[in-house]
Amino acid sequence: MLNTKTRNIIEQSRKRGWVLEPEAKELLSSWNFSLPGFIWTSSLSRAEAFAQEQGYPLVMKIVSSQIMHKTESKGVVLGIDNLQLLRETFHRFSEYQGFEGVLVEEMISGTTELIIGSKTDFQFGPVVLLGIGGTGVEIYQDTVLRMAPLTEADVGFMFDDLKGKALLSGFRGGTGINFAYLTQMLVRFSNLVMDLKDIESIDLNPVICTPERAVIADARIILKQN
Repeated sequence: MLNTKTRNIIEQSRKRGWVLEPEAKELLSSWNFSLPGFIWTSSLSRAEAFAQEQGYPLVMKIVSSQIMHKTESKGVVLGIDNLQLLRETFHRFSEYQGFEGVLVEEMISGTTELIIGSKTDFQFGPVVLLGIGGTGVEIYQDTVLRMAPLTEADVGFMFDDLKGKALLSGFRGGTGINFAYLTQMLVRFSNLVMDLKDIESIDLNPVICTPERAVIADARIILKQN
């Protein structure tokens, strides 16, 4: 059942047709998904205060209702490691069309990047996608689909069907991911998409995995068109 935070964000985003990333992350946080520490602000002084509290390195992203694809618009800067670069990036983003602030967040590192997503199939209803993610998602094209909702057994079969499963387990002495944590995350995600009747698609990419947890570094939620 949807909580109040989720319902409010969906309603506020309906006219736009998609959810701003900081609001998508607030929605996911209300469902107890793991996210980087972040702040959404149009104030440079607040961004600076967050940087001092959080520590470097950081990621900064443009927030604008007119820019859905931030990377293509050069609206994402990774590895901000000093105050001068933070200020320069903020001032550059503030000149973007439709500027509604910046998303400043903790920069997460991990052993593996995955993509988790969902879409509404006209025949089968909500389906969940799992695959090798990050910048390699289009290169590897290693994804699997299952109908929602998922059970723990369903998630296990999804792992088995990935061609790159060895990468998740710790290939050639590498560090593996936390399968138990990710399994519970996928089950919870499938329950969320079952409740979100107004959602066309969700893309969580990358989901950065470590031996301890899996953190959603980027989130995009598209609403159904009336």
